[in-house]
Amino acid sequence: MSVIGSLLLPPHSSSTATTKYPGLNPTPPLQIVALGLQKLNPKPILLTNILSLALTVTMSSPLPSLAIPSPSSLSPPLPSPTTPFSQSKNLQTGLEYGKIRPCPSTNPGCVSTNAKSSSFAFPLTIPENSTKNAIQKLQDAIFKTQKKAEIQVVEETPYGQYLRAEVDGGFGRDVLEFLVKGDVASYRAMATKVTYVYPFTTAFGDSKGQEERMKKIIDELGWYAPSFESME
Repeated sequence: MSVIGSLLLPPHSSSTATTKYPGLNPTPPLQIVALGLQKLNPKPILLTNILSLALTVTMSSPLPSLAIPSPSSLSPPLPSPTTPFSQSKNLQTGLEYGKIRPCPSTNPGCVSTNAKSSSFAFPLTIPENSTKNAIQKLQDAIFKTQKKAEIQVVEETPYGQYLRAEVDGGFGRDVLEFLVKGDVASYRAMATKVTYVYPFTTAFGDSKGQEERMKKIIDELGWYAPSFESME
């Protein structure tokens, strides 16, 4: 029976429904009308649920993050602030690639047999009768010619025998380094304290003092020291 038909028919009495269908509770007419209206106007449950689900997913899903670079990341890292004075405080000693190091550019009070040095000196030639105890002869010559000499390192290396000593200098302690290999002795003599005159950034001094120091040691040794003057 259609909903319209249910509205037009006269209401059934409870006695008739009970007689026709014994044991069945009669349905009130108003309930029938309500049920019919529900069939004619179904609630948009499905659409509402879909919209709610879409809204929930949208709100709960993380938004794409945009990386905003900081101002510091846009510019290259700044170099550590160094000055010639600060560099002169960190003087490196020891061998470099198996050779005596060159003189630092920030230390004019230096002389070295390394060809990269601006204050270059030729290596010493050791006489044949001194090659076996050359390191000991070097130590003896240092003690005889230098004030408050102190031998700090004597060691065998794959590149020869290495010796490092400290002596009194003009403004502090100076460092002497030697590398003996066969009949050749290379060396570096360097001041550990560098003097700067404000506001200039160039160190004050020259290598004359170290050259005179090495001349005293070489004269005591009696070894041959080539020079540019001897080649003329």
